[in-house]
Amino acid sequence: MTTFVLVHGAWHGPWAWDRVVPLLRAAGARTLTPDLGTPGNRGLHDDARTVVAAIDTVQQEGDLVLVGHSYAGLVVREAADARPDAVGHIVLVDGWAGPDGSGMFTLAPSTFVDAIRAVAETFGHGQRIPAPSPEAFGIVDPDNSALLAARLLPQPLRTFTEGTRLTGAVDQIPGTAIHCRPGTYPFDRFGEAVGYRTRALDGPHDVMLTRPEPLARMLMESASFRNGKRRV
Repeated sequence: MTTFVLVHGAWHGPWAWDRVVPLLRAAGARTLTPDLGTPGNRGLHDDARTVVAAIDTVQQEGDLVLVGHSYAGLVVREAADARPDAVGHIVLVDGWAGPDGSGMFTLAPSTFVDAIRAVAETFGHGQRIPAPSPEAFGIVDPDNSALLAARLLPQPLRTFTEGTRLTGAVDQIPGTAIHCRPGTYPFDRFGEAVGYRTRALDGPHDVMLTRPEPLARMLMESASFRNGKRRV
C-alpha cells in the first residue's frame, strides 16, 4: 500500500489537502498531512524536521511518496535527504527546488524577495510575512477565495531566508515535478534542474483546491514510478 505524505506550502495548513485526501484513500492509499504551522519563529529546517517526524511514523510495508506544494518543495527535499531509504518517490506540486543551499530567496526573482522583505518589515515586525490575497494563489472564485481568506496564516520569514541542507542523498530518489499552467514561476525548470520528470496540469497555483481529481490521479500515477520506470 502506498502512503502519501502531503506537505502544504507557505501560509497554508493541512486543510489544503482536504479535497485530495479522500480521493487518494478511495484509490487504496494512505495519507499523512503534517502541519508546518507551529507557532513561533520557525525556519525551513524546523519544517523539514516536522516532515521527517511524520516519515518516521510510517510502517515500512509499502511505498512512501513525499509530496510538497510550493515552498514545501524545499522542505520535502531536505526531509527526504535525511531519510533516503524511507522515501520511494518525491512529487513537487508547483514546487520550489534546487541544489544544496537553495531557498526561496535564492530561487525567486529579486522583485519577489524585495517585496517579501518589505511587507515583513512593515507589517510583520521583521519576522513574519502576512498572508497575501487569494488571488496571489490564482484563486478568484468566491467560495475558494473565502476559504483561503479565512484560513491563510502569516509565514515566518526564516522559512524563506534559510537554504536547504542537502548531502546529495535526495538526488538518488526519483521525482516528478507537476507544474500548473499558466505558470507564474518556472516550476517545470526547477524540477528538471534536480533531475525530475515534469508533468503539466492546467489550473492555478492552488490546484489542489480547484482540480483535486486530476491532481489525485497524477499523484497515483507518480507512485507507480521508481528510477524513472513504471513499476509493474
